[in-house]
Amino acid sequence: MKYTQGKYIITGKTALAREIYSFEISCHEVAGIAVSGQFVHIRAGNFTLRRPVSICGIDRKKGTLRIVFEVRGEGTSEIARLNKGELIDMLAPLGHGFTINHDFGKVVLVGGGIGTPPMLSLANEYGEKAVAICGFRNSSAVILQEDFRASGAETILCTDDGSAGIHGFVTQPLTELAKNGGIDAVYSCGPMPMLRRVAEICRENNIYCEISLEERMACGIGACLGCACRTVRNDEEYFAHVCKDGPVFRAEEVVW
Repeated sequence: MKYTQGKYIITGKTALAREIYSFEISCHEVAGIAVSGQFVHIRAGNFTLRRPVSICGIDRKKGTLRIVFEVRGEGTSEIARLNKGELIDMLAPLGHGFTINHDFGKVVLVGGGIGTPPMLSLANEYGEKAVAICGFRNSSAVILQEDFRASGAETILCTDDGSAGIHGFVTQPLTELAKNGGIDAVYSCGPMPMLRRVAEICRENNIYCEISLEERMACGIGACLGCACRTVRNDEEYFAHVCKDGPVFRAEEVVW
């Protein structure tokens, strides 16, 4: 796993929703090797532990990364105080990303809440071949829908309370699409119960599926062993590490 540590200039900052921010970061060497599904590990002020944030977009021509994150505590609150023109301290790119296969004819991207941003990078990879299903608590939490449409992907929006899009969970339209057939792969990131159901739907319909797990982590490079998760490979159960072996796994490898 090749990564670098450095301080990079924030070239853009936008508030997407309450306590959700988008940063554009100039980091040519990182953008040149990053892949969809990887993450960055950010130093937050004087906090000892870095904070992991998924990569939302990669622009190799401009040499920039885009990250989208939600303020969930003191560390991410400290990161959110950074502004355009300031430096952000990152380890990047980290982890194992999604498998991209441009021979696929149709893929479905399923994002839940703050698990939606890494799906945008995939939408930009697959364009019109992609269907993006995004789920949020309510209309005030909805993000990135214009970006998904700009990628060329078909977009399906769901909210838990029905205040925008379909009233229900992302698994409802996924189930319908799976029954209709013709899907080569499903990629997903979001809450664990959602991922579990996405994996079940794909298994029932014999669809290739990769999921991105969220886990608390300290080092981000597999040294501290703090982000272990149970997986199965070659019929043997073992503990993998989300930061190094993931965050992306084949769905059938995860012990739910």
